[in-house]
Amino acid sequence: MDIQLMTDGGADIPATLKQKLSIDVVPLNIQINGERYKVSPDSEIENYYTLMEEADELPKSSAPSPQDFYEAYKQVDENKAILMLSISEGVSGTYQSAVMGKDMLLDEQPDRQIEIINTKTASCGIALLLHEAGKKLAQDVHFHDLVSHMKERVEKLSTLFVLRTLDNLIKGGRLDKVKGAIAKTLNIKLLLHATDEGTIDVAEKVRGNKKAMRRFIDQIGEHTKNFGTIALAHGNTKERANKVLTDIKEKYSFQESLIMDMGPLIATYAGQGGLVISFFRD
Repeated sequence: MDIQLMTDGGADIPATLKQKLSIDVVPLNIQINGERYKVSPDSEIENYYTLMEEADELPKSSAPSPQDFYEAYKQVDENKAILMLSISEGVSGTYQSAVMGKDMLLDEQPDRQIEIINTKTASCGIALLLHEAGKKLAQDVHFHDLVSHMKERVEKLSTLFVLRTLDNLIKGGRLDKVKGAIAKTLNIKLLLHATDEGTIDVAEKVRGNKKAMRRFIDQIGEHTKNFGTIALAHGNTKERANKVLTDIKEKYSFQESLIMDMGPLIATYAGQGGLVISFFRD
């Protein structure tokens, strides 16, 4: 059966993977300094990190509309089943828009096969899930078997974040300015993780970059002993990201790795130098 993989602008995906699997993307929206942009995994907004740094307010993001999803689904050959992997419902209204768009399509074409999965992750976590879906497609699985497998994989996914700067959290109102100033003075780094519900929470507070990076890598071994594929997204720090990925591979015997830039949506919250990793836990 022909199956079309889809995702949204909350994903970060290597260009090679997007091309190999012919992944369709429904963009999210970003507004910065009065300008509106449609953003997807391969979007580039010139000097975006500089624009964020100089702006008084953090860029505002918004989900695609149900109509956006309906139109994206409608463009897919009606003989193809659609599997849509959405950014976590815990951080965005995108999933609900995707479901409403599906209902709009089924009102017109009730025989269409379409499944929307709340990935409970974002960024490279979605890339890892798409990579997994690609491996199952290579086995010529039935659509229902693919959907079942991907739902199981979502429940086994770990996504960890480390922030190099707290500026965006402070600017976005997610961290009190006084507390943020104290944390910056003490060189506190935040280690974050995606919860089982798909929200983002603080896992640890660590003083200093080196200690933060050690704990960032050590956490992997606390989640899994089976090292299949690891995915890493970085915020405009490719050299640092490559070094971290090398350190991870020296400590753990991952069989494959994916590395990618953060798109504007994830970069808005992770900031310059932020890193995200995703892998499947035991």
